[in-house]
Parts: sequence; structure tokens; C-alpha cells
Amino acid sequence: MTKLDLNERKQRLLMTLVERHIRDGQPVGSKTLASGSGLQVSPATIRNIMAELEELGILASPHTSAGRIPTELGYRLYVDSLLASSVMERPDNKSLKRELSQLLAPEQSPQELIAQASRTLAELTRMAGLVAVPRREVTTLRQVEFLPLSGKRVLVVLVVNRSEVQNRIIHTDRDYDETELRQAANYINHTYAGCDLNSICDGLLNTMNADRQHMDALMQTAVAVADKALRTEESDSDYVVSGESNLIQTAEAENLGQLRDLFDAFNHKRDILHLLERSMKADGVQIFIGRESGFRPFEDYSLISAPYRADNGPVGVLAVVGPTRMDYEKVIPTVDITAKILSAALTQL
Repeated sequence: MTKLDLNERKQRLLMTLVERHIRDGQPVGSKTLASGSGLQVSPATIRNIMAELEELGILASPHTSAGRIPTELGYRLYVDSLLASSVMERPDNKSLKRELSQLLAPEQSPQELIAQASRTLAELTRMAGLVAVPRREVTTLRQVEFLPLSGKRVLVVLVVNRSEVQNRIIHTDRDYDETELRQAANYINHTYAGCDLNSICDGLLNTMNADRQHMDALMQTAVAVADKALRTEESDSDYVVSGESNLIQTAEAENLGQLRDLFDAFNHKRDILHLLERSMKADGVQIFIGRESGFRPFEDYSLISAPYRADNGPVGVLAVVGPTRMDYEKVIPTVDITAKILSAALTQL
């Protein structure tokens, strides 16, 4: 089913019903639609149209009301109609761009920009804002040297990627002499030059676990020093989330259990990261309404996302999470513009 399957009258009725339901949070009746849709038809005709839309699975009738509410399909048709219109060219988008350009100024660090983008999305939409941290770039080893220092310390000189030189001081479990460290460095350079640093550590540790008893002194030294010397720093989190309290304020009493499941998902991260990964591969704004996400805690929620970029293409995704009864007309361009402003700021770093 697409909006093309509905004639103009049904489309207008659906748009009016969804907008009224988003605004008021109540089932919408035929009298309300008769006065608000601009259609020159009677309430009885509107009731017939609503019944047809219900048969198509676009509207639903709550047991406690004679009015109708949109289903997931109804929201999807509404959103597709918005995207086909001029929602991205709203008059107030220019002021939004100016505000975001000030908040996401390129003189901030990438970490500050990510956190600020998450907070800004939450504040502007009054929902939850998520920003996946940029993917860690692969750091390729070219050469490593280990030099002994006093007090069980070792100076590590790393040449990575093309010609970047890094110096690190690590603390070891025992003192190593210069010969031991030189032999360990020679082994690592010969075996792993051109590999990702973390892959080197994983390879050495797998070797150690598989053949610990027969590992010679050289390998023991290589493993012990490399595990501390070559590990790249991992991010404190996979994404930054702000505005969870906004979801509490919008949640209805019967949905509090679903909201708890959603908060658990925020904490466990894996499934949300998988959902964001799907958005990463897409072009522009992506909208998952309810069960479209394939993720049970989102059954009563929608996620609107967009990838953000740096010099070499997409590096992360930002999103807004809120109830299916969200103001899509406002949230969609907010997500789109925030992604573009964040991309511009990161590119200028």
C-alpha cells in the first residue's frame, strides 16, 4: 500500500487525522475531521471513508472511542507524503540552520561535537537524541621499537599509517633488558607490519592461549609488551544518548512497560547499534515506525536517523527516538539539518 492507492480525498482525510492525533493525542472523530479537513462532505461521508481506511489497515478504532487513530501503515503513508512534499524546505529551517551552526561550531573537539549534537536533538525535539560515535579508523603498524626505562617502564615508539609517529610509555610486570625488547620488536615488525594494531594483539594473545606451555621467552616477551603497547584506545561508549526523561513525559500509563524495555535497550546497545548500522548504509533520512525496525522495544516508538560524514564519507549516525505519535513534520528536517551541520563541523577539524 502506498499513498498512490488513495484518492485525493482519502489522502487529505488521512493527513488531517494524523496531524490532529499527533497534536491532541486522542482518537479523532468524523465531526472533527469534517470541520478540519476542508472537505465539503458530511460527517456521514467521512465516517464511510474512515471505515474504508480501517479496512485497509490504515486506521484503527480504540475500544473506548468511536474515533480513529493511525496505525503504523497510516503513519507510514503520512510520512511518505511529508517526504514527497516540501517538509525539508520549511520556512523556519533557515533559523534552525543558524542555531545549529552556532551550537556545533568546528572549534570543538569531535567528542564535544558528538555530545552537543545529542543534547541539541533532545532539546529541539523534546525526545531522545542519539549520536553514534565516529568509527575508529584502522591504525596500521609500520614499525615499532621498544626501549627499556627504569621502574618497569618501556618507551614504545610506533610508526603507524603512512608516517605518523607515536610515543607511549607503558608499565610492565617486570624489567626487560634492551636485547629482549629488540628481539620482540623485530618479531612483531617481521610478522605483523601492515596489520591493524588491535588485530596484532588479538593474534598474539590467541597464540599465547593456544600454546602457552610451549611458548618460548621471545614470544612471552612479545605478547606481554605488545598487549599494553599496541592497544588503541576504545571509546567510552558506542553512542551518546540524551533526553531519556523526555520520553517519560510523553509516555502513556499503559506504555510504561514498553518504555522500560526501551531504556534497557539504550543500556545494552547492541540492537540499537544494529539499527543505526542499517541507517549508516543508507542515503539521507531513514524512518523506522514501530515494528518496521524489527526490534521489539520499538513497537510503540519511531526512530528517525541520518548518517553524518567527514572527509572520507559516512562515519556515524545520529537519530531521534520518540513515540510513533511524534511531530514528524518538525523532527524529520531537524535530524536532516543536524546531520549536515555536524558533518560540516567535523570536516573542518
